[in-house]
Amino acid sequence: MARTKAVLIGGTGYGGAEILRRLLFHPHVEVTRVTAADNLGKRVSDVHLNLAGLTDLTFQELPPREAAAGADVAFLAMPHKVTAKVVLELLGTGVRLVDLSGDFRLRDPKAYERYYGAAHPSPATLTEGLFTYGLPELNREAIRKARYLASPGCFATAIALGLLPLARAGLLRGPVQTVAATGSSGSGANPQLTTHHPLRAVNLRTYKPLEHQHVPEIVQTLAAAGATDVSLEFVPVSAPLPRGIFATSFADVPAGTSVEALRAAWARTYQEEPFVRLVEGRQPEVVAVSGSNYVETGFVLGPVSGSRRRVVCFSALDNLVKGGAGQAIQSFNVMMGFDETLTLREPGLWP
Repeated sequence: MARTKAVLIGGTGYGGAEILRRLLFHPHVEVTRVTAADNLGKRVSDVHLNLAGLTDLTFQELPPREAAAGADVAFLAMPHKVTAKVVLELLGTGVRLVDLSGDFRLRDPKAYERYYGAAHPSPATLTEGLFTYGLPELNREAIRKARYLASPGCFATAIALGLLPLARAGLLRGPVQTVAATGSSGSGANPQLTTHHPLRAVNLRTYKPLEHQHVPEIVQTLAAAGATDVSLEFVPVSAPLPRGIFATSFADVPAGTSVEALRAAWARTYQEEPFVRLVEGRQPEVVAVSGSNYVETGFVLGPVSGSRRRVVCFSALDNLVKGGAGQAIQSFNVMMGFDETLTLREPGLWP
């Protein structure tokens, strides 16, 4: 069987490094080209030191169509706004696209403009749903038929997977409040004041409270899963760890909801899922999933208050793997008809 030829457009960041770390060992994939806007001419392994001896590829600067020439699939690991322009040049070339940016996740161009700070260059691609949202736990069948994938954001994945069982069970209605802490790798490979180690390592700080760009993505995902009249107040927190996201979400369910009913909802949603697990006897932890494509979820059910009962949902994942490159490869595997778990089965690091 011929191997699928893949190119990586935008390969010098942490997401690009994680894509390469896994695709270089994929039995059905040949990585033929890596492009970038910096480190041009350098060997990939001179920038991503963990790949030393594994590839002779170098970083090239090429126009999008030339970069994708001869490829079956292009993985796009560039910032939002930049990616949209590249995609518009690649549409119609026959190349499948797996986009890790936020440029094609939303269906509402007005929400995109509000949360990403610029009008989308092709609103019709959003409203017409040209890209399939690449969350396998929700959209697996649609992903199988897709040619263009919009891979979910890291916060969006963590928060949505923590709440998905409630949405699918018809128990999620009205406002949700979430606080989620993320590691410094989510800010990218280029250092800045807020990711500088002497400050990050001893600090906790919020950023974009109630205005993070993943808010409409999460609401859209939960509504698609069955939530009604759902809204989200989300406060992200910059945490002193390199990898990982830990999300805590607060929602109200009907007063008659029991722990047994919630366990059943989690089982229906995740018992066949290869990478999501409900933990009991403890709560999810980042260290249990760091470096892996796995997600830990859990919940605590509070006392009855009037007609409602509070449930607190927890979720933990690695922002670069299940929250980024790993999920993109998982959806790519589904799209191509490969074993969904290829290059993704290994557990997290311990400790």
